[in-house]
Amino acid sequence: MQGINIGFDAKRLFNNFTGLGNYSRTLVHNLHQYFPENKIYLFAPKTKVTNETREFFDPAYELIQPQLIPGGFWRTFSSAAIIKKLKLDIYHGLSHELPIGIKKTGAASVVTIHDLIYKTFPNDFSIIDRKIYDFKFRYACENADAIIAISESTRNDIQKYYNIPPEKIKVIYQSCHGNFKQIQSPAQIDEVLTIYKLPKQFMLYVGSVIERKNLLTLVQAINEIKDQIEIPLVVVGGGREYFQKVKNYVAEKGLEQQVIFAPPILFHHLPALYQKAQLFIYPSVYEGFGIPIIEALWSHTPVITSNCSSLPEAAGPGAYYCNPTDKNSIAEGILKISTQPEYAQQLITNGYNYVQQFDDFKLTNQLMEVYKTVLKG
Repeated sequence: MQGINIGFDAKRLFNNFTGLGNYSRTLVHNLHQYFPENKIYLFAPKTKVTNETREFFDPAYELIQPQLIPGGFWRTFSSAAIIKKLKLDIYHGLSHELPIGIKKTGAASVVTIHDLIYKTFPNDFSIIDRKIYDFKFRYACENADAIIAISESTRNDIQKYYNIPPEKIKVIYQSCHGNFKQIQSPAQIDEVLTIYKLPKQFMLYVGSVIERKNLLTLVQAINEIKDQIEIPLVVVGGGREYFQKVKNYVAEKGLEQQVIFAPPILFHHLPALYQKAQLFIYPSVYEGFGIPIIEALWSHTPVITSNCSSLPEAAGPGAYYCNPTDKNSIAEGILKISTQPEYAQQLITNGYNYVQQFDDFKLTNQLMEVYKTVLKG
């Protein structure tokens, strides 16, 4: 296929350093790596130079930014005119949104929908935010030529809430950064543990500390078995009110030795923690997909995760599945993996075999097939 001109909404690529940003950076990086004949335009209202974003300032990418127009307004209402002027073949909204007027640009359009949390957990959002999200998400789904859902769970939610024809929605799973696929040496791992003053043995949680991700129930599970297991939990992630609620519980129950809140971890140090962890625990009650699970499976680490939402799609046979609202269910999983090494090894083997389907090249090829389809009209 001849090279095509592709524009991306790169707001989160440059400014978000968790799920949506990681998805954007991985997708664009892989597309450039495997299909370098394409010309990539990155639409960003503002940018940050970090270790994660530095490559996207390379001349291989063309950065498109607002001139004298506020970034938020420019992204939603002014991008369409630029798309038309550049004569882009495709514009891809990487995080739920497309600019107003996208159908008048002459470009085919694709939008990625990660989740509909504002619909499934409305009480987590103000009424104003819910109305804004509903307008933007619905507009994108109704006006896109194709929708990429990052899981079957998300595809089902799109159909349920927006009544979108199923043939318009393509499920393309997510990969993770290549760093997580590189084996860290014992010396590298020891260096990371020393830098952050972390123990030699630990269980691992990585993610925002918000109510939906359910860290408090995990900590309550640890409290139930604190006399049976000595391995502490290392928590990587931050939050606000809910984070403080978890900290208060740890203090109240005297769990400071069992639950360790890590300082901020540099992204390139995370693979060492995943690979050293004896167990990765992700008891979220709802996720669009769950990239941290993929990172753990690539790291040869057994996983405990929830039996709901998209999480079984992410973990496959590589996880012990718990009821995330039941502390005893989580505790049973911790004890089983910690005390049955053969079972733990079976999860590792199954998980590593399963995660191969999330290979960068395979997923990028699936993305290119979507692009080819929308260009054919």
